[in-house]
Amino acid sequence: MFMFTLSINNKSSMTALLRSTTVAMVSRMSGFLCMLVILLIICQSYAQPSFLYHFCMNDKGNYTANGTYHNNLNTLLSNLSSNTDIDYGFYNFSLGQDGDKVNAIGLCRGDVKAEACRRCLNDSKVLLPQRCPNQKEAIGWYDNCMLRYSNRSLFNTMETAPSFFMWNLENATDFDQFNQALRNLLDSLVGHATPGDSKRKVAAANISGPAFQNIFALVQCTPDLSERDCTECLSGVIAELPQCCDGKKGGRIVRPSCNFRYETYSFYDPTNVEIPEATPPPPPPAPTPAPNVSALPPPPIDTLSTEGKSNTSLTVIAIVVPIAFVTLVILMCICLRTRKSRKQIEVQASNADEIKSIETLHLDLSTIMTATNNFSDANRLGEGGFGPVYKGKLSNGQDVAVKRLSKNSLQGEIEFKSEVMLVAKLQHRNLVKLIGYCLERRERLLVYEFVPNKSLDFFIFDEVGRAQLDWEKRHKIITGIARGLLYLHEDSRLTIIHRDLKASNILLDAEMHPKISDFGMARLFEVDQTQDNTSRIVGTYGYMAPEYVFYGQFSVKSDVYSFGILVLEIVSGQKNSWVQRGENEGDLLTYIWQNWREGTVLKTIDPTIADSRRNEIVRFIHIALLCVQEKVADRPTMASIVLMLSSHSVSLQLPSQPAFSVVSRNFSVIQSEDYDPEASA
Repeated sequence: MFMFTLSINNKSSMTALLRSTTVAMVSRMSGFLCMLVILLIICQSYAQPSFLYHFCMNDKGNYTANGTYHNNLNTLLSNLSSNTDIDYGFYNFSLGQDGDKVNAIGLCRGDVKAEACRRCLNDSKVLLPQRCPNQKEAIGWYDNCMLRYSNRSLFNTMETAPSFFMWNLENATDFDQFNQALRNLLDSLVGHATPGDSKRKVAAANISGPAFQNIFALVQCTPDLSERDCTECLSGVIAELPQCCDGKKGGRIVRPSCNFRYETYSFYDPTNVEIPEATPPPPPPAPTPAPNVSALPPPPIDTLSTEGKSNTSLTVIAIVVPIAFVTLVILMCICLRTRKSRKQIEVQASNADEIKSIETLHLDLSTIMTATNNFSDANRLGEGGFGPVYKGKLSNGQDVAVKRLSKNSLQGEIEFKSEVMLVAKLQHRNLVKLIGYCLERRERLLVYEFVPNKSLDFFIFDEVGRAQLDWEKRHKIITGIARGLLYLHEDSRLTIIHRDLKASNILLDAEMHPKISDFGMARLFEVDQTQDNTSRIVGTYGYMAPEYVFYGQFSVKSDVYSFGILVLEIVSGQKNSWVQRGENEGDLLTYIWQNWREGTVLKTIDPTIADSRRNEIVRFIHIALLCVQEKVADRPTMASIVLMLSSHSVSLQLPSQPAFSVVSRNFSVIQSEDYDPEASA
């Protein structure tokens, strides 16, 4: 604190001096204050918490900025808190007419108190339009609340999608007994929650589980549902418990119309939610969470007063502009330090070898045209999913491969920028290296390192090429792909889901080392995110995991499924969509599984390597079958797969019947298209 004490006999002189002093100091400090105001505004963007999950419904249409729908949405969201029945945490409201009508639902978790509910909904109404700009329909979840809006009716309708689930990494003790106790508790809570009125349908309680574990659970529906719809919705999410959190200490499954959560600690406020049965003694207190700076009470404010002693002598205590400066600096530092996650700091601190500046990768169109001899047919290497690929030579003598996206390509500017931004940040020997890119006129060009041996499919699905791949080379290719995926999933600073892993996207260098390519469909996961959903299914049939094909859910385990299919192709030398050996024909996965069950799996091995290390080849088939299990939780992680591939001492679980995806030989590829499973069934 800066304090000035002035003793002045003449009141007018004092006034003039104080005015001139203040003006001078304000003038000097104005530049700093302006800068701090800007920084505080930036700080607010950091202060906005992220959703647990959110979905932007791209297929539901877009609105025009500052159009009628946009104005209706802004009006509706601006009145969100005032129109919410805060005592019950539920909001449903409509505004507008016909195609510009906006419908919105806000729901706070049943135990959340009024002020926390208001804060959560206010955060939601700011963040959701930012995350889904111009989308007419969107939904976002915080831990304490949900907000959704759409141009279609949302009220009195039970909806199951989009949804997500999360689970605790720790396993419960005696999980069979744990699961049974949990199911009994959830079934009991459903019976208490569903008869609720139009303002609240929620119940929470705890029960004693095995090994002195207490299980706490909360179930909730949006209050606009009927008792029947609420029961159906909650029964549906509880039925998905084995796929989500089987044997885990905690988990949740969330749908637009209902949700449940359970933990082995008390995560809800028992004073603000119905407790349908007596509560046993509470468990040991959970570790005290880190303080939330925004929830801390403000520091005490000093009260300043002036006291006149006489008409001839006046002491003035003035706290001037520097205090504002110091206060703003402190607030700025607290805000920036507390709101940046560890992951953000790690990403910023990543070394320059891994994260390259995208601007330095930009190449002029003229440079690329010169390198490829104006995209001459003589330099054409082949045709990819989104356009031709040309060989080129840069002015420094470096050989490159130029991917030229077709003007009619289904890969749009979003996918193009995604591939540039992702690949530019990745450096691994088993990932193709991006040399540069160009986005000029109507051209979209990606310049990669030149890989002389083309892609894996040129070898593995060709009789002559397949003969060049002995087991040692195939072993090297499989383990190299696994290490590349492990880097994408866990070892890089970013968590990336490839979503289109297949033989044609595995390039082979001069030593036949594999390099994963084509990141146009890849997705970057946020901090601590484990899965995501999409209504836009992209990829290649046969390689896509069932939960992705039918529900739009993808995760690192989706890539694991694709890896398993790819291993089976490499070992058998057959395409996944169709295999024909003697009188046997069908899809590759069905063929290999039948032989595995019958003990004749050696028949599935490519004859050109059949005399090689059979035990090792069968072990690789075993690992591949574990990768293609129908239940996501049963598939191993890439870290486990790399260990299993490299060490024979690691025991393998027996695979159960895998998820089959029998497809037509004439219908194999989806690229950047909306996919409706029912329409193609």
